Parts: sequence; structure tokens; C-alpha cells
Amino acid sequence: MSKTPVPVEAVAHRILLIRGEKVMLDADLAELYGVPTKALNQAVKRNIERFPGDFMFQLSKLEKDEVVTSCDHLANLKFSRTLSFAFTEHGALMLGNVLKSDRAIEASLLVVRTFVQLRQMLSTHKELAAKLEALERKIGSHDQAIAGLIDAIRQLMAPTETGKRQIGFITGDMSGKMKK
Repeated sequence: MSKTPVPVEAVAHRILLIRGEKVMLDADLAELYGVPTKALNQAVKRNIERFPGDFMFQLSKLEKDEVVTSCDHLANLKFSRTLSFAFTEHGALMLGNVLKSDRAIEASLLVVRTFVQLRQMLSTHKELAAKLEALERKIGSHDQAIAGLIDAIRQLMAPTETGKRQIGFITGDMSGKMKK
């Protein structure tokens, strides 16, 4: 194990959402594993059967440009002639098995723990959002009931005409006044 552990937050900031998947790029994983990106990709190519499409995929030119634009730490990829590989949680774990060094094992465990922590945070946020929505619905129905009570109270408080009714013949003219 290394003497200076990488904080989970440092790994979490390197997890990207590409094609609807949470992934890490080969350059970031190579840095974590302490190997050059080229060596990491060579190890992957030698063991390609361990990296099916749901473990790893290669970025398109458009995806690469978008990643370079949005992630400052990946600015060096702008000048790379090759397209980066993106690894899912399972692919990152498989890299630890392929590279077979103490640092690779430590880094793959850290990556997996980070993915798990992110998944737990997302589920917590979903639960919190659902509870907030339920509370809003409940309060909304209370607001309608309170508004109805206020209207009823206002109607009760409205002054009533207490004047005596006049006796005589009443005609309905436009002014609405009574005639005798």
C-alpha cells in the first residue's frame, strides 16, 4: 500500500458520464495505477477478452473533444492522435487484475469504493427527492383546504343587509332600485 492514499474525492472528480455510463478515462486510470497510459492500453489489448463492451469502450472524436473542453485536467488529450478508452466500474476493477501490481490493486479498490460511494449518494438523493415531493403534495393539499376555510370565513364576515324590506309593488328596472 502507498504511504499517501489518494482521497476518494480526487477519484470522484475524474468519473465522467459518457453514453449514459459512469466511466473513467484511460489517462486518469493510468495516473492512479502509476503506469503510462500507453502501457495501460497495451495491457488491455493483450487481455482484450477481459474487457467486453460493458466494461470498456473507445471514445468517438466528438466525445473526446467534449471531454477535453469540459475537463481541464485532460487538456493534454487535445493533442493526442489516438482516441481514449473509457472504463466502467467493472472495467476499472479488471484493470487492477491485468496490471498485477500492489499499486494497481490498491487503486482498483479505491476506484470501486468511489463508484459505490457515488451510487449510495445518488440513491440517498433520490430518496430525499421523493420525500420532498411527497411533502410538497401534502402541503399543497393543505394549502387548498386552508384557502377554502379563509373564503368561508370571509363570507361569514361579510356584512349582511339588515335593512327592512319595503312594502309595495317592486319593478325590475335597470337601476335595480325599488319603486313604490
